[in-house]
Amino acid sequence: MSKKEPLAYRMSPRNLDEFVGQEHIIGDGKLLNRMIKADKISSIILFGPPGTGKTSIARIIANTTKAAFFKLNAVTAGVRDIKQIVEDTQNTFINPAGKSVLFIDEIHRFNKAQQDALLPHVEDGTVVLIGATTENPFFEVNKALISRSTVFMLEPLRKEHIEQIVKMAVEDRERGLGNLKINIGNEAISLLADMSGGDARIALNALELAVLTTDMDKDGFYRITPEVIVDCIQKKPVRFDKSSEQHYDNISAFIKSMRGSDPDAALLYLAKALYAGEDPEFLARRIMICASEDVGMANPNALLVATAAAQAVHMVGMPEARIILGHAAVMVATSPKSNSAYMALEKALYDVEHKNTGEAPMRLRNAPAKGMESLGYGVGYKYAHDFPGNIVDDMEYMPEEMRGTIYYEPTGNGYEAKIKEWLEKRRNKKNMKGN
Repeated sequence: MSKKEPLAYRMSPRNLDEFVGQEHIIGDGKLLNRMIKADKISSIILFGPPGTGKTSIARIIANTTKAAFFKLNAVTAGVRDIKQIVEDTQNTFINPAGKSVLFIDEIHRFNKAQQDALLPHVEDGTVVLIGATTENPFFEVNKALISRSTVFMLEPLRKEHIEQIVKMAVEDRERGLGNLKINIGNEAISLLADMSGGDARIALNALELAVLTTDMDKDGFYRITPEVIVDCIQKKPVRFDKSSEQHYDNISAFIKSMRGSDPDAALLYLAKALYAGEDPEFLARRIMICASEDVGMANPNALLVATAAAQAVHMVGMPEARIILGHAAVMVATSPKSNSAYMALEKALYDVEHKNTGEAPMRLRNAPAKGMESLGYGVGYKYAHDFPGNIVDDMEYMPEEMRGTIYYEPTGNGYEAKIKEWLEKRRNKKNMKGN
């Protein structure tokens, strides 16, 4: 392996013993580990963030399998490339086994025609597929291919994994930087692991850049300080972009943290979204929805704050808009919660769709034209403001078919406790009057 190749490529594990992380799928005794050791690979899809080991697993398989191994990148490959590999696989002079392992990087970029061209050969066992993707394969890959493959989900590498990989690169004399005198302390390694965002490739690229751009001191050492690490990474990567599945995962976690009354978690996911360049107006809309759906009547002011925040974000823009979003998110997260109004509407919508809910009673209908009263329009209506407390106790507003139906069931949370007490008295009084 040439030293001209990037450090991250050179340090790619050659066998299972050198692989770091992903113990849940490739640790001792795990299915993928057993498949590789027994050279009984069936078609698999490796799904996970960049720099977590998908390509490394494919290289380990390439190094250990006795079958012919081919590699394609979905960005540059086409149907013709697939057909050529199938022809070579089925050529008994070139490949007596009549079977091959095909690694397709970024398989989600294959269009439907390309995936369909691959399917029959995966189905009959001519080609064992190893697909790698950063996108959710259940959305991006042909369902027929998915059904014939085992999907393994890789996780972002933990901090200790990145630290171990960095130390291996510093010490390795054959492939790494072990022939250089590198002085890098635990603080710098820890910072590098933190800033790499679970991506080993970013960590190794930053380490290599740090060494290449640092002058050797008089003692012959390359001293890699935390300041050098920060300079070489510049901006910590985030594990999602605005068009990826991680975008939806992060937003989901943001909303659920506000709903779950955890302002700290809500602020973390908000910060991740802002750091990744998320549209602040999109975030403001999500906060407004949460303020109504999850806070609701327990704190009616939450929606007012969220709406005002959305208007302010539109008027102010970034970077100051982040302050407003943080304010609104904390307001929603720390408010008492009630989804009673939301659920009440859902029940009413269900009834409208599935039941005969009748028509508005004649007494509630307007009579804008002369003569309509003679038909019963508006007859019997009592104006609420003409009665004590602005309530007509013997007035029925429901259609006859829905009389007695209750949709809104207030909780005892926050402001809604007062509404609950008032409404119970109102309904009890109404029932006593036989209405």
